[in-house]
Amino acid sequence: MSYTDTTIRDITPEALALLGAPRMVYVREVALTQLQAEGAVAVDASVPAGVRLFAVHAANGERMAVLDNREAAFLVARQNEMEPVSVH
Repeated sequence: MSYTDTTIRDITPEALALLGAPRMVYVREVALTQLQAEGAVAVDASVPAGVRLFAVHAANGERMAVLDNREAAFLVARQNEMEPVSVH
């Protein structure tokens, strides 16, 4: 069986989570403004200049945590028996 880009893009987040990745999480940088727009943090929240935020997401896309350090995001995932991967 061969897979095309279209087939892969059609996989639902739920199906992806079941494809051998129930313990896999992904880590990606997230902007404070995005978190504010989603209501995840207060609109008047701020972070010091130069601080980057990293979100840990389940395979289905659900955000599980936000940290201010990429290495800490990976460490927290591993401490919770998850396998983190980086996405851009």
